[in-house]
Amino acid sequence: MSQLDELVQMLGRQYVLSGDEAEPYSVDWRGRYSGKALAVVKPGSTEEVAQVVRWCVAHKVPMVPQGGNTGLCGGATPDASGQAIVLSLTRLNQIRSVDTDNDTMVVEAGCILQSVQQAARDADRLFPLSLAAEGSCTLGGNLATNAGGTQVLRYGNARDLVLGLEVVTAEGDICHGLRGLRKDNTGYDLRNLYIGSEGTLGIITAATVKLYPVPVAQCTALLALSSIEDAVSVLSAARKGFGAALTGFELIAGGCLAGVVECYPQQRIPFDGESAALPWYALLELSDSESAEHARERFETVVGEAIEAGLVLDAVIAENITQSKALWHLRESIPLAEKAFGKSIKHDVSIPVSRMADFVRTTNAALQASFPGIQHVIFGHLGDGNLHYNVAKGQAFTEEGLLAKQDAVYELVHNSVHQFGGSISAEHGVGQLKRDALPRYKDPVELALMRRIKQALDPHGLMNPGKMLAS
Repeated sequence: MSQLDELVQMLGRQYVLSGDEAEPYSVDWRGRYSGKALAVVKPGSTEEVAQVVRWCVAHKVPMVPQGGNTGLCGGATPDASGQAIVLSLTRLNQIRSVDTDNDTMVVEAGCILQSVQQAARDADRLFPLSLAAEGSCTLGGNLATNAGGTQVLRYGNARDLVLGLEVVTAEGDICHGLRGLRKDNTGYDLRNLYIGSEGTLGIITAATVKLYPVPVAQCTALLALSSIEDAVSVLSAARKGFGAALTGFELIAGGCLAGVVECYPQQRIPFDGESAALPWYALLELSDSESAEHARERFETVVGEAIEAGLVLDAVIAENITQSKALWHLRESIPLAEKAFGKSIKHDVSIPVSRMADFVRTTNAALQASFPGIQHVIFGHLGDGNLHYNVAKGQAFTEEGLLAKQDAVYELVHNSVHQFGGSISAEHGVGQLKRDALPRYKDPVELALMRRIKQALDPHGLMNPGKMLAS
């Protein structure tokens, strides 16, 4: 009996893919990384995941856990050796339970994020994790990368939304940690160790997540600005005026909105004249638990004061949910439009909000000095200091010419991020993309501790090798 025959006997023929059937699972969403898998296996339960892991340990076969395959750093893509299996968790897609008294829900790792959001809404609750790929990404992948998204400002990253985990260890044991407790000081926080580990320590198979009351009302506005400094000032005013009700504050370069409209003519920038061609915009959202009238009054007060102070040059306030969705659709279409225009050099960085304007100004100037005519594609979650600082070819480079410069561009941008006290990975993870850069910017003691944790929890080195930490 061959190795694959053993897997077929374990899971069933239709859940062990090889050859051409496995190819779509061996290329990342951006098309940047491609590899080759020994097979793609699709277990249908936590126990079957554990059986596959034990089989891999027995046969010394590396494992690459994969959810919706929407990652941006190559963390779920096998290498070219053809020795690893891709362990797809898409069949683990059940909402196991909803507890509205405890405001928790137990969700399997293969659930599409949008389905998790809908299950919460069906129970008259909110699960606030929200990002552009929510129609195809899975909760397990969100947790493995500690995803952020558009509501981190109020609700936190993915790890802040989780109370417990079920994990299959690198040895094939099942760690039953789905307790829905908000206080549990009985030892090391294993939950937070696995969240953000990108499948290098074990495989998350289910999670107990937090639920929240559905806001009574939301207000959304697109603000036209002349500078990032003004955006930071408006953010400070919004924090003071809204408090915990401030849900989102997105910074968008004018060129990003222009690119969306060029790529998707059915969308439009909701301003006329000069306001439609300003250098910066901000998408502001408030969620209120009292009433629509209360939300609107607070919202108009803060926005009005910002206009009077000269911080906001123009504003469009959504009058209904349809208009609000249209404004968010503009923001969420930026990555798709960017991809449609060709490959770019992407950076997912975190900078102290107080230093954001200086970082952008300094880094833009340094890039133009080294690569004249290169295009800046800048947008992101200013409220939590996470910027998607991307670089495109513009008119000065071909796509091939741009990619030939990518190592130098990465080094320049990452050096600047480090200089401003930031992080080279805010919400997308490390994967393959930033693995080799990590030792240049991570504290050596922190890195050594990470390696010791990896060795302790994955002694055979079979869990997603070559990701996050160099093999």
